[in-house]
Amino acid sequence: MTVQELIDRKMFQEINIGDDTGRIITKPFCCDLLSIAMGRAPAGCIWVTVMGNLNTLAVAALTDAACVILAEGAALDEAAVKRAAVEGITVLRTEEPVFDAALRISQLLK
Repeated sequence: MTVQELIDRKMFQEINIGDDTGRIITKPFCCDLLSIAMGRAPAGCIWVTVMGNLNTLAVAALTDAACVILAEGAALDEAAVKRAAVEGITVLRTEEPVFDAALRISQLLK
């Protein structure tokens, strides 16, 4: 499944649509500790987190995540939304808990 195919399902609210929506999603990755995510998030993952800040976007770019999903109603502030647009990072949002959002993605990938 590609990022665009996930977007087209309308499962999550769009915050920013990035530059490479044709990327294949490899797996969901859940983590709210940026230092752990920096070392363990696999390239192509969908990173599900509640951390909605500029540092999250920096880690997403560093790890080459395909997309970020902010769970549990977390949001990006205006500066972070602008940075996501500049960096071309797809950011989606949900009210669901982290686990539930990641589980839905995992089920779609099977």
